[in-house]
Amino acid sequence: MRRDKVVATAEEALADVRDGASFAVGGFGLSGIPNVLIQALYRTGVTGIAVVSNNCGVDGGGLGVLLAAGRIAHVTASYIGENKEFARQYLGGELEVELTPQGSLAERLRAGGSGIPAFYTPAGVGTPIADGGLPLRHNPDGSVALASPPKEVREFDGRQYVLEYGIRTDFALVRAAKGDRHGNLVFNKAARNFNPLAAMAGRITIAEVEELTELDPDEVHLPGVFVQRVVALTPEQAADKAIEKRTISAPSTRGTTRP
Repeated sequence: MRRDKVVATAEEALADVRDGASFAVGGFGLSGIPNVLIQALYRTGVTGIAVVSNNCGVDGGGLGVLLAAGRIAHVTASYIGENKEFARQYLGGELEVELTPQGSLAERLRAGGSGIPAFYTPAGVGTPIADGGLPLRHNPDGSVALASPPKEVREFDGRQYVLEYGIRTDFALVRAAKGDRHGNLVFNKAARNFNPLAAMAGRITIAEVEELTELDPDEVHLPGVFVQRVVALTPEQAADKAIEKRTISAPSTRGTTRP
């Protein structure tokens, strides 16, 4: 294990990625996404990859870039969101999708990274999540080509729980506000989201950091034991953050008198 985990470029950090690899990817929508690494992954040309992420970016942004290029074969996510290309590929039979409750997905990533092979949760009991039948893949005509199988359900203290398996992936791509040369990471507010969990699940975790610096141990959110490679972003890369939705409200008229 190298003590100094900094690599010069995102391309160097992804040099050993191959077709068919699996990736846990941090972020929620466009918040906290490892966009520099995603763009570098796109430039490698790898295809047939499996992605585990809360969602699959947006049309033209984040993981949506890989999706639109037809590079993703399987997605494990909690929702499709407003990504029209994601929905089109899923419903058209071009993409296999495993939909998982958001909390269960978070715990599956954490469990995998903690060496826990499986766990029981009440989330999904009495629904197709536990009973099976969720469409994993469609035929081109929209009919179901492959459905999810039933999961094991057991009763504990009078309540039913469904068995979920921990997730481990070949790689994990995450973004942090700050990091040091040993791979310790600090995340910024809501941009933390799925990043620590995705980092834990990867056998090789690559972190892009907005600021490479020394860290006080008390401020570390994710210890460097979970991170194998660190890419320091340029100021321009760190500042390049897309906004998924811009909402502009009309000026308030409260307390004014109409003419």
